[in-house]
Amino acid sequence: MSSRSRATWPLIAVFTAGYLASYLLPTIVGRLGSGLGLSPAEAGVAGSVLLLCSAGAGLVLASHVERIGPQRVARAGLLLTLAGYGAAATTAYLPLVIAGAAIGGVGSGTATAVAAGGIAGLPDPHRASSTGLLTVSATAGALYLVLPQIGGGHRAPFAAIALVAALVWPATGRLGRTRPHVPATGTGRGRIPHLRSGSVLAGAMVCWAMAQNSLWGVSSRIGQDQAGLSEVAVGAIFAVSLGAGLIGVAGAGALGSRLGRALPIGGGTVIISACIALSSSASGLGSFASGEILWNTFYPVVLSYLIGLAASLDPRGRWAVLVGSASSLGVACGPVAGSLLSARTGFPLMGAVLCALLLLLAVPLTAVALHTSGRPLLPGSVRRRGGAPAAVVAGTLGAVASTVPQLGAPELIVTEIALEEPEPVPRRKYRLTGGVQPRSRSASKSYASTSAK
Repeated sequence: MSSRSRATWPLIAVFTAGYLASYLLPTIVGRLGSGLGLSPAEAGVAGSVLLLCSAGAGLVLASHVERIGPQRVARAGLLLTLAGYGAAATTAYLPLVIAGAAIGGVGSGTATAVAAGGIAGLPDPHRASSTGLLTVSATAGALYLVLPQIGGGHRAPFAAIALVAALVWPATGRLGRTRPHVPATGTGRGRIPHLRSGSVLAGAMVCWAMAQNSLWGVSSRIGQDQAGLSEVAVGAIFAVSLGAGLIGVAGAGALGSRLGRALPIGGGTVIISACIALSSSASGLGSFASGEILWNTFYPVVLSYLIGLAASLDPRGRWAVLVGSASSLGVACGPVAGSLLSARTGFPLMGAVLCALLLLLAVPLTAVALHTSGRPLLPGSVRRRGGAPAAVVAGTLGAVASTVPQLGAPELIVTEIALEEPEPVPRRKYRLTGGVQPRSRSASKSYASTSAK
C-alpha cells in the first residue's frame, strides 16, 4: 500500500463513522415515532437534537484538532459515538434515548471534524471526499436493506451506528503516524484565508443542507403515507437510491475538475430541486422511486464538490470543518422544518417551497465556485487568481509535469530584487581568450591574415 493510501484510508473510515448518523436519519426519525409513540414533529425534534450536537462539536473543534492531535480527538469522538448510541439502543426510556442520541451526536461531529480537517490537508481533497461519500453511502445502503428485516424499533439503527464506530476504532492508530500535506507558508497560520468566500459558502450551506434534509427527514412518511408503500418497500428504494449515489460519486471522482466546480455545483443544485419537487408530490411507487433515486444520485455529487471547494479555501482544513459544521446545522434543522412544513401545507407544497429555495441558493454557491482562488481539484489544473483553470494541452502534460506546482502548494510569489547597474568596463581591458594575444592593431591584422591562410 502506498504512503498516500495509508494516509487516506484512516480518514475515510473516520469520515464514514461520523457521517453515518445523518445518512440514517429517515429511519431514526421514523422508528423513534413508531417505536416510542412520538408524533412526527416530536420525532423530528429528537433527530434535530442529535444533529445539532454534531454540528456544535464540529464548530467548537474547527481550529483545535491540529493542536490536540487528530488521533486523540478521533478516539474521543468514536468513544462518545459508541457510548451514546449504544446507550440509546439499550433503553426505551425516552429521556435516556434523547440523552444518548445527543452524546452520540457529539461523537459523530467530533469524528467528522477530524476527518474533514485531515481530508482538506491531503494532496487531492476532492478525490478523498468522494471516496468517503462512496463508503458512507455503501454502508448506509446496506443497512437500509438489513434493518427492515431485523426490526428492533429505534434500537437497531442506533446499535448499527455504534457498531460501525467500534469497527473504525483500529483505524485511528494510524492517524498519528501520517501528517497531512500542509504547505509550510504563512497563509496556513493566523488569520483564516478567503474570509468572504468562506462565509458565503458556510451561510449558503446551512440553507442548502436544511432544504435537502427537510425532505430526507420525512421521505419515509411520504413513501408510506402518501405513496402507500410498506416499510420494506421504502427501505429497498432507499437502498437503491444510495446505490445510485455510489455511481454518482464514482462518476464525480472520475470527472474531477474537467468541468470545474461551478457547473457541477450550480447545475447539480438545479437538478436536485426538480427531484425534490417530484419526490414530494409522489402518489405511487414509480414517481416516489424516480424522485428518490435521481435525487440521491446527484446529491452526493454536489456535496463532494462543495466539500472539495471548502477544502480548497484553507489547507489547514478550517473552512472544511466550518462548512461541514454549517452543513450539519442545516441537516439538524431539516427534520423540524420538513415536519412543520408538511404538517401545515402538505408534502407537495413543502416540496415546491424547498425547490424554490434551492434555485435561489444555486446563485451564491456558483458565484463562490467561480471566483474562489483556492487549490485545484486535481494535478494539472493550476488555478489563476481569478479562479479560471489554466489551459493545459493533454499532449504536453508529460513535458510540463516538472514545471507544474505540486497540488496543494501555495501560489508562488514573485519578489522583485533591485540590482545595481554595473560600471562599464573599458574597452582596452578586453583580451582575446586562448591563442596569440596581439598587442597592437597592426599585430591584429597580421594575425587575421595568417588565420585566413
